[in-house]
Amino acid sequence: MNAHQHFIGGTWTGSEATLPVINPSHGQEMARIARGGAAEIDAAVKAGQAAMDGEWGRLDAVSRGRLMLKLADLIRRDAEILARMESEDVGKPMTLARNDAQVCARYFEYYGGAADKVHGDTIPFQNGFTVMTVYEPHGVVGVIVPWNYPLQMTGRSVAPALAMGNAVVLKPAEDTSLSALHLAKLAAEAGFPAGSLNVVTGLGEEAGAALAAHKGIHHISFTGSREVGTLIQAAAAKNTIPVTLELGGKSPQVVFADADLSDAGSVIVKAITQNAGQTCSAGSRVVIEDKIYDSFTADLARRFKDLRVGSGEQDLDLGPVVNAKQCERVQGYIDLARRDGLTILAEGELGTNVPGDGYYVRPTLIGDVPPDHRLAQEEIFGPVLVAIRVRDEAEALAVANGTEYGLAAGIWTSDLGRALRLSRGIKSGQVFVNNYGAGGGVELPFGGVKGSGHGREKGFEALYGFGAMKMIAIKHGA
Repeated sequence: MNAHQHFIGGTWTGSEATLPVINPSHGQEMARIARGGAAEIDAAVKAGQAAMDGEWGRLDAVSRGRLMLKLADLIRRDAEILARMESEDVGKPMTLARNDAQVCARYFEYYGGAADKVHGDTIPFQNGFTVMTVYEPHGVVGVIVPWNYPLQMTGRSVAPALAMGNAVVLKPAEDTSLSALHLAKLAAEAGFPAGSLNVVTGLGEEAGAALAAHKGIHHISFTGSREVGTLIQAAAAKNTIPVTLELGGKSPQVVFADADLSDAGSVIVKAITQNAGQTCSAGSRVVIEDKIYDSFTADLARRFKDLRVGSGEQDLDLGPVVNAKQCERVQGYIDLARRDGLTILAEGELGTNVPGDGYYVRPTLIGDVPPDHRLAQEEIFGPVLVAIRVRDEAEALAVANGTEYGLAAGIWTSDLGRALRLSRGIKSGQVFVNNYGAGGGVELPFGGVKGSGHGREKGFEALYGFGAMKMIAIKHGA
């Protein structure tokens, strides 16, 4: 079986060692990828710097934007190919994979249109001076994306980096590299200069570590676990370079008796089961006002029981989790709940004719979980929703803020004053009132506080993270 190669300096390049690509729907090897390391990362960084010193660095913002818009069109042209690739690689139901392909195209479209709209300022100063600020690219930047949304995450980080004029070295997750490699192929077809976008596949502890520590990298964007994010930040600190970190969450959905409970129930279930719960901003805790706790959890239980899990191709409510290790991890939390005597309120079911060796986990609703229990504190990253009972708004706020994370939160109430108080009181990077996720909006700034990381991606705000402000003061006389 021929291995998929790295894309470095506009050329497809292999490595002596390779890694298997496992389809999580049936647990079988379906491809192999090159296992890159320090040598391949070094070659990619040098190719990126050559691009910065050459054709890519000479392009103006309008020209960069036009290339990105062309790439967006090519992604849409190949959307079904990319969706099929994503479904087989990650285990996503095809409906979700098709949406991911369209969102990826939208990232390049949005940032392609924004490339020539990042303006500096003029600053009033002393007579005889003209003072201005401009934004310049960092140079060669490293982007490390996780395995849960490869297409979306690649678009989310790579598109603003390119829009600001940086060259990119992308290290996709070893479990799910195929769509990133196809995007590199499309970028070359769109006319991106050699070295402007490089993709190196391999293990995080080899290729990822080499990228984070490389002295030729001037900014790192990382999405993944807190443990690895801490290592990335430490490596970057040795080279004194900025880092954008998105490190997951334990996001609360806070539900009050005056909410539209039917709408809330539907959204809350989708927010924890989409992508088999493998979403950084998944609403994994539902915090419920005591007076409606029993009736609302009964409604959630009915919805959970109706859920069906199957292969990506079967296109049911949920697909498998990404690999055997993740399957064991998520199932371990469910087993812990049973050992600790927590109430399993409902589980979904496996669909018919589900492949026997796939990594399937039944979506599980667990009731009356103490706020300090591990299931209410740790990021499970699977289709497991924990329900927590609270007396009033004050307790709801304390529980919502009672973890080390701060990525997203949902508030369900018809009381505008309460919605505003909690929106300001909850410590998270995003707050949604009577909705959750706002459809995923590419235009909406995204990122966390506390243990969920720092820096912002998505929206116009992301562009500033991939640029460095320069102040220019010109003395020209009165």
